[in-house]
Formats: sequence, structure tokens, C-alpha cells
Amino acid sequence: MTRWKEYFEELLHTTDRKPEEHEEHEYEKKFICGFVRGVIKRNVNDGLLRQLVLEFIATAELCATCFELIIVADNYGVWVYGGFLFVLTVWWSFHWETALVADNYGVWVYGGFLFVLTVWWSFHWETATACPYCPIEEIFERKRNVFVGLLLVGAQVLGGLAIFRYIQVLWSFELVETHKGRAFEDCSTDLQVPVLVGAFIEGVATCACRVISKILGETNTRVSNILDAFFGTSLVVAAFNYSGGYFNPALATALKYGCQGSTIPEHMLVYWLGPMIGAIFSVFLFNSKAAQNVVKTLTGKRD
Repeated sequence: MTRWKEYFEELLHTTDRKPEEHEEHEYEKKFICGFVRGVIKRNVNDGLLRQLVLEFIATAELCATCFELIIVADNYGVWVYGGFLFVLTVWWSFHWETALVADNYGVWVYGGFLFVLTVWWSFHWETATACPYCPIEEIFERKRNVFVGLLLVGAQVLGGLAIFRYIQVLWSFELVETHKGRAFEDCSTDLQVPVLVGAFIEGVATCACRVISKILGETNTRVSNILDAFFGTSLVVAAFNYSGGYFNPALATALKYGCQGSTIPEHMLVYWLGPMIGAIFSVFLFNSKAAQNVVKTLTGKRD
């Protein structure tokens, strides 16, 4: 498990390549994921199997993209990372995939890519969320069977872990300068604050993201995806130098589980328990009178 972390963190130390070169690899990954997704949609009927496979693919795409984006942030800074993260986030919201970028080009470049991808994913992932706390929220609200919800979480985690091997093989070819020596290097944690503080940051940010996402989702407009991506990307960039700003247990596990600097219990507390509590709390906040009044105002609905 530590292997995929290792080479991921490796990304954080080379500075010779431009974001466009990493973008070429993103096109390859997106083509593969898009092709497989299309095959599944055409040949697998709606049902549990289709949901599980699409969650697996969506999470794999998300994690693959983030492996590359970290390199951009490292070389160009948090602002460039943020810009890319924003773009990727919007893109994801229409389709679905971002961490090498952050390390080489900065967190703002990473952010820009993530923003675009998030918007794209929102239009292409359909019901897939690539995020474990979404099925947990549905279980908590009694909208989904517990067993099915846990299966979806398992598919997401497996998707994140499986993509590590693909990325490791791809990077071992060292097709670009920033991939040299990264496939098997040790990685280190992104947690730069005390464990409880990190869990608090991940939890509060997750809660805020979920509440805003739910409210914007009620408007049913394309602009809502862009606003949602912008808000989420902004929080990721804000938390980047503190907890890493993952707000997604499957993503954090795929990229940082077993890395030096954090024990397994600490990782689970910060990147699983924190976001899960934040997501569940968001259910209460969204159903509160204040939040529902905001929804009514935005949608023009009246009692």
C-alpha cells in the first residue's frame, strides 16, 4: 500500500515540465475511462452492477487525475494549482477525473485543473459520486440500503487503489521529466497540523461543500455546477497546506494511505472520520429551516 503513496510523493520534487505535458496524459486517461464508461452504459442495464462499476471507474479517474495535478502545484504554486483544480472540477461535474500538477506547478494550477474536471465530471458521471460519504449520507437518510451503500463505498475504494498500479506502470516509463524516479519513491503525509485540527478542517470543509452542493443542486441549472466547482476548489486550495484539502476519503486513501508522517489510525481519523461526520452533519444543516429558505429563494418556490 505504501508503494503507491511513495511514487505519488515523488511527484513533489521535479520542476522541469509544463502543465500541458501532464495534460496530454490526462487526455489518455480520460479517453480510457470514457471508453470503458461508454461500454458499460451500452451493455449493462441499470442496477447494482452498473452502479458499482461506474463508481469504480469514476473514483479511478478522479485519483489518476489528482496524482498528476500535485506535480503542477509543486512547480507552479498553489494559485496555478487552484486554477487547474477549478477547471477540472467543472469538467468533472459534467463527466468525471487530478496530483502531479500541484507539486511542480503550484496548488493554484492544480486548483484550475480540478475546477475544470469537476464541472466536466458533473455532466458525465451521472449518478456516480466517487466519494464514500455520499452513499453514507443516503444510508443515514434511509434512501439507500445499508448493504448496497457499503458495496458502493467498497467499489470506490477499490477504484482508487487499482489506479495506483496503472499510474505506477505509466510513470515507470518516465515519458516526461517529472515522472523520473517517482514510480517507487517513498511518500510523506500532507497533514501539516495536529491530527484533531486536520480532522476538524476536513470535516468542516466537507460539511460546507456538501451543504452548498445540495443547495445548488436544487436549482437544476448548468451554472450551479460551475458555482459548486468554484466553491469546492476554493476550499481545497485554502486547506492545501494544512491537511491537503482532500474532502474525499477514497481519494485521500488512494494518494496518502501509509505515507510517512501519519499512522494508519491518524489517517483514518483525519481523512475518513472527519469527512464522514461533516457529511452527516450537512444533512441536518441542509434540512434546516434556514437552508430550505435559501433553496426556496433560489428556486422561486413558495409554500
